[in-house]
Amino acid sequence: MVKLDKIYTRGGDKGLTSLVDGSRVPKHADRVAAYGEVDELNAAIGLIRLEVADRPEVDAMLGRIQNDLFDLGADLATPEGIEGALRIVEAQVTRLEGEIDGLNAGIPPLRSFILPGGSRAAAFAHQARTVARRAERAVSALAAVEAINMAALRYVNRLSDHLFVLARHLNDNGAADVLWVPGANR
Repeated sequence: MVKLDKIYTRGGDKGLTSLVDGSRVPKHADRVAAYGEVDELNAAIGLIRLEVADRPEVDAMLGRIQNDLFDLGADLATPEGIEGALRIVEAQVTRLEGEIDGLNAGIPPLRSFILPGGSRAAAFAHQARTVARRAERAVSALAAVEAINMAALRYVNRLSDHLFVLARHLNDNGAADVLWVPGANR
């Protein structure tokens, strides 16, 4: 279990931070950037949860995802080859896929791209989706230069899809989606 009794350590004052294995890396390193994006994603999901407090099934789903994102951050903060490291597992990816299928079951197919908006909760879900895509790019960039657990990349990829479908679900199963009208303002 994590125990933090002192919040500042001054250990990062020279632009370095520690990974889970104790190694020191620059704060701008690809690995640090990747788990930093995941941290921002977690905060964005916290905003959605404020809007869905009256929908316990959605709130619980997002709570599980937030916990998974801490697992993902720990995974990314731990270089490969560390015995017993906390890693994202395929079951977490599969759970997201099941949730996507469940949310999408009652939503009609798209006939246009969707503009972020509709309800306040859906707008926050769309914002979180874009943060998830940025996190995915950062994890992909890390994977291009260092070995990573590829289930981590699959998880964040699937999560952006999940947040898209969740936004539609929160928009009255797509009825309140704001559709893109190509060339509408020419």
